[in-house]
Amino acid sequence: MPVSSNPALAQSHTSERAIRTISTGDVFNALGKGVSDFWRHPSHYLFLALIYPAVGIVLAVWSAGGATFPLLYPLAAGFALIGPLAAIGLYELSRRREQGEDDSPRHALSVLKHPAIGSIVILGAMLAVVFALWLTAANAVYDAHFGANPPATLIALLIETFTTARGWSLLVWGNLVGLGFAFVVLATTAIAFPLLVDRGGSAGEAVAVSVRAFTTNPVQMTIFGLVVAVTLFVASIPLFVGLALALPMLGHATWHLYRKLVI
Repeated sequence: MPVSSNPALAQSHTSERAIRTISTGDVFNALGKGVSDFWRHPSHYLFLALIYPAVGIVLAVWSAGGATFPLLYPLAAGFALIGPLAAIGLYELSRRREQGEDDSPRHALSVLKHPAIGSIVILGAMLAVVFALWLTAANAVYDAHFGANPPATLIALLIETFTTARGWSLLVWGNLVGLGFAFVVLATTAIAFPLLVDRGGSAGEAVAVSVRAFTTNPVQMTIFGLVVAVTLFVASIPLFVGLALALPMLGHATWHLYRKLVI
């Protein structure tokens, strides 16, 4: 399966890429290859620069008191929304390995000199906006349920959430809203970022290809998205430290899923 070695030459053809129909087995094969790529050259230390600020944000929210406790869950869940951008350098490493080039982790930063870096930045900004909208929406859902009489402590919030009708309503509506955001990101960017790294093009063209990949394989893409979301959420629970392993594995897996989908 040939890979474009010059993204700048492929930009005008990005939106014309054909999409394959894949199976559920292909999804888990891509996940397995992602784990294999990670263990070949572990790159977990590359994500310390991401994880330390995230831990700082969570600790700041924690220390601020009861008014900000409701942000803890949306912050943890939100990593599933910005994951495609966080893993951008890993797509380059997997591309290099596929072509038999040097795939040591230091080459992850070479994506900053990519011909399509402008398009990548545009998509990254879009994800940042989506993340901000998710936090705003999550806060609005919380205020609709607890705004008039919010719990004073984190323990009180947890008890209210799991033992009262308004708490269960918060869980249902909050997760439904979050699911909506997750589907938007999955459909528009899951394939767009690795496509830009591989073949260049504009942000709009890459999003169009990603949407076509999703609509052609909705079940398979949803399964992949659920695996990613659950893995990132679980990895975020112990002060985000698990992301150092989860993000690189899932990033490499996303590359292999892209290669199975896009011709």
